[in-house]
Amino acid sequence: MDLASIIGLVLCMAMCIFGIFTNAGIENIGRYIDPASAVITFGGSFFAVMLSKSLSEYVGGLKSFLLIFKTPTADVKAMIQKIIDLSNIARKEGLLSLEEAASDLDDEFMKKGILLIVDGTDPELVRGIMETELISTEDRHKSKIGFWEDLGAMGPAWGMIGTLIGLVNMLYEMDDPSSIGPSMAVALITTLYGSLLANWICIPVSGKLKANNANEIMIKEIMIEGLLSIQAGENPRVIEEKLKSFLSPGDRLNQDDGGEENG
Repeated sequence: MDLASIIGLVLCMAMCIFGIFTNAGIENIGRYIDPASAVITFGGSFFAVMLSKSLSEYVGGLKSFLLIFKTPTADVKAMIQKIIDLSNIARKEGLLSLEEAASDLDDEFMKKGILLIVDGTDPELVRGIMETELISTEDRHKSKIGFWEDLGAMGPAWGMIGTLIGLVNMLYEMDDPSSIGPSMAVALITTLYGSLLANWICIPVSGKLKANNANEIMIKEIMIEGLLSIQAGENPRVIEEKLKSFLSPGDRLNQDDGGEENG
């Protein structure tokens, strides 16, 4: 479970509630609740996004919200170490020995690459097959990221639509000065709801999904480069240095320290 997503989601709402209580008091919280405004803003936003997607894409986009609560299981440094271990096996026992090692792997992408290598597939064809799968994975991720980006754009827009609807009603009642203030407040609530939808939910969710996508794509790129280097018969030390170039300088140092301790 990703605690950062949970804590961030809760604290953002807590900041809003704190602001409402501080300014209006707990007894006036009802001023910020308006069913009609909620229907216009949230209903309009979600249904407008539905209009721009297929039903399967729309449902998939909604379900992707749960992904922000999952901690990424892939460890880049551990993956590099696994590839180095495989390169040592291949160097000592030959490429065919990797088939047995592949049976112990949980990652289907790496397992697929190893089996292609063991079957004697041409290196360029191996790269082509794996990069095609990599692109397909990224496209699926971008579809879900795009869902939240579109929803984030729709929130403020439909909030403004709700505000305009409220202002039209307010202008018709200008003959009653006492109703102008409350009518204006109700009209602005839709703008508030739209901003909350965009900045509390949609933009952070799309940002988290982008970060998870970038991490997964980088790991798969490391796998491709590592496996092709093994197929080319490169020295394990050279492979290690090549793959460590994907890491930040701080992570490279940490991995070196960990390697010395384990050695």
